[in-house]
Amino acid sequence: MTEQKKLSNELLLNANKVVAFLNKPANDFTKADIISYICQNDIRMVNFLYPGGDGRLKTLNFAVTNLAYLDTILSCGERVDGSSLFSFIEASSSDLYVIPRFSTAFVDPFAEIPTLDLLCSFFNKDGELLESAPNHTLSKACRAFTEVTGMEFYAMGELEYYVIAPEQPLFPATDQHGYHESSPFAKMNDFRSQCMSYIAQTGGEIKYGHSEVGNFTLDGNSYEQNEIEFIPVPAEKAADELMLAKWVIRNAGFRSGFDITFAPKITTGKAGSGLHIHMLFKKNGKNMMLSAGELSDIAKKGIAGMMTLAQSITAFGNKNPSSYFRLVPHQEAPTNVCWGVSNRSALVRVPLGWSTAANMCGIANPLEKENAYLTNEKQTVEMRSPDGSADVYQLIAGLCVACRHGFEISDALQIARSTFVDVNIHDRKNAAILHSLKQLPASCYESADCLLAQRHIYERYNVFSPAMIDGIIANLKSFRDKTLREDIEHNPKEVQQLVNKYFHCG
Repeated sequence: MTEQKKLSNELLLNANKVVAFLNKPANDFTKADIISYICQNDIRMVNFLYPGGDGRLKTLNFAVTNLAYLDTILSCGERVDGSSLFSFIEASSSDLYVIPRFSTAFVDPFAEIPTLDLLCSFFNKDGELLESAPNHTLSKACRAFTEVTGMEFYAMGELEYYVIAPEQPLFPATDQHGYHESSPFAKMNDFRSQCMSYIAQTGGEIKYGHSEVGNFTLDGNSYEQNEIEFIPVPAEKAADELMLAKWVIRNAGFRSGFDITFAPKITTGKAGSGLHIHMLFKKNGKNMMLSAGELSDIAKKGIAGMMTLAQSITAFGNKNPSSYFRLVPHQEAPTNVCWGVSNRSALVRVPLGWSTAANMCGIANPLEKENAYLTNEKQTVEMRSPDGSADVYQLIAGLCVACRHGFEISDALQIARSTFVDVNIHDRKNAAILHSLKQLPASCYESADCLLAQRHIYERYNVFSPAMIDGIIANLKSFRDKTLREDIEHNPKEVQQLVNKYFHCG
């Protein structure tokens, strides 16, 4: 495909109003472009958005009153209190700068006053990128991955969430059977479609949306689980997309009178919400996950790295005690360190990847005789342990480090062979296989210990700063939940109290 054709495809039907108006890709935006858009579209407010230590976006508002001040904030950013954003920054030296990234600009879909929003990067007092900032950590992880492997790290998320609304008695859903349900049995399809439209306006590249398994009623309210899944993009963009998507869904829910939760545990006996992350490696624009229609050794090395670091990855992807009430043995969420092909009982799954040579489109549509689409470009591998409590930048950075580590260890392919499973490990007849596999941590406290033991791998190439690792470990241990699951898992009232405490995590 020519560069001109690629550009045309990127701009055609693009939902981001800034992209459409400027008629150029977001990555090509300059300060002059942003000022031009603001002036020509009567934008009256500018918002800076940036991630905090709690995994949620923070906002700084600016009223656009004159061109000189607009130029100042776009050029110099603004000063913020880092100690109020991150636990590892001390109040005595807490000032940070937030500088907008022009490529992230979008029109705020919720603001009554015309508003342009931009994501920001953090800088320290010396004007250097903050080593322990979540988004810079991911940037360093991607750079190290490319330096070691010669490839680019791509990712995308499956964002699961519950919508809570007053119970609707007509066309009741079947309890815990909401997977891909249509309306009127699924009540939130229109709301999900609206969220998807807003996410696209922020620059998010969506694969699809659907209702998920979980649905039930409780105390006069209906709880309906939904999922929005993205298209693989460079990992830094993938993290931005997930952050903005959570922000969008919560704002849309608030304006519709719905409560929203991404919490890993919702209530006893009902499906929890995960945040599965898919990954692929590209070289010169080509997906390297398949070779001759089979999973490549390159992919297996990445998987081996994740098998090696799986236990410590929970420190980034499962960040509060309720996470470990979703990661319960013998349930759908994985607890054993293994991988498999199309195997949802495994921690890392290789999903169906269109590796067949069959022209399925032509079979379904007889008028379509040829299919020139390179379907093997769609192959990914999926990590299934993370949930909505994750810091998405830390999580994807941790997965990037793990995949890189697979190329740094000499026995990667042997590790891949020894951790592969092709059976349902929770079936009684496979008990021997199950018992031979390592277990994921059962608590935040145990997760912290796993990170402590492997921190040197994450700190290599200066990817994760020691201050960030110290802060994560301290936070996880502060929950003091070493035996919590064992203590209360059979007490639904106490479990529900725990769920309520972390209902709006991440």
